[in-house]
Amino acid sequence: MRVTIFGATGLLGKALMREWLGDEVTGLGSKDADIRSREQVSAIMRVRRPEYVVLAAAYTDVDGCETHSQLAFDVNCHGAANVATACAQQNVPLLFLSTDYVFDGNRRTPYEPDDPIDPQTAYGKSKAAAEAEIRKIHPSGCILRTSWVFGVGGKCFPDTILKLAQTRTELEVVNDQRGSPTYTVDLARAIVQLCCKGARGIVHATNRGDCTWFDFATHIVAEAGMKTPVRPTSSDKFVRPAKRPQYSVLSPRSLARYGVDMPTWQDASRRYLVERSSRAR
Repeated sequence: MRVTIFGATGLLGKALMREWLGDEVTGLGSKDADIRSREQVSAIMRVRRPEYVVLAAAYTDVDGCETHSQLAFDVNCHGAANVATACAQQNVPLLFLSTDYVFDGNRRTPYEPDDPIDPQTAYGKSKAAAEAEIRKIHPSGCILRTSWVFGVGGKCFPDTILKLAQTRTELEVVNDQRGSPTYTVDLARAIVQLCCKGARGIVHATNRGDCTWFDFATHIVAEAGMKTPVRPTSSDKFVRPAKRPQYSVLSPRSLARYGVDMPTWQDASRRYLVERSSRAR
């Protein structure tokens, strides 16, 4: 199968390129393909003639999206619509990466794919708008929502925590936001399985289990063998341009329907540390 991945130079894209074996996979970064250009996307699709497309390209700086909301919509919504249009015209299956930020974060039970969305940030609104466009343009496509993505090869929460733990006497991390950390390796493997199984509609995919950012930081620091104390604090002590959802746990039931099961976030964290250490040598 010929597969084209838009966003192949991002954190998830790099993992997809490493984990997708046995098929003819082409990875495109922003320098190779500006998804904001419908003509450029169409030309790429004609040349590559993919049999499956994964759209992982996005403007993911959540705080940056608040300041540059037009750019967020140009990339995350209009760019996604361009890819969906080209896929629909050539009858190519599409998997689009979306986010927990499409929800308001006010629940206390895991979100299902058909739960009402109510994004509270420019980033969330741009991805929610993209979902609506894709459902209209390419109804048979798959929208994959995930959360708290981390991995080797770019900026992510555990990498930041570990670097801070090397230079500070203690860390303060918010303990009133809850979600499911998701390792790019596990997410990439789930995506490959979903594509091979012809997944359609909205699917939620995260590592199993949930925690707060404080829990995540405490676990990472301990697993890394570091002694830096991690103290819990509240979100009002760390005001950010974009509001963070207090609860964004995604239900795994839609993923299980395709026979896909992801490891726990604790197991994923341990493997992340091993990969991070091996790449640092």
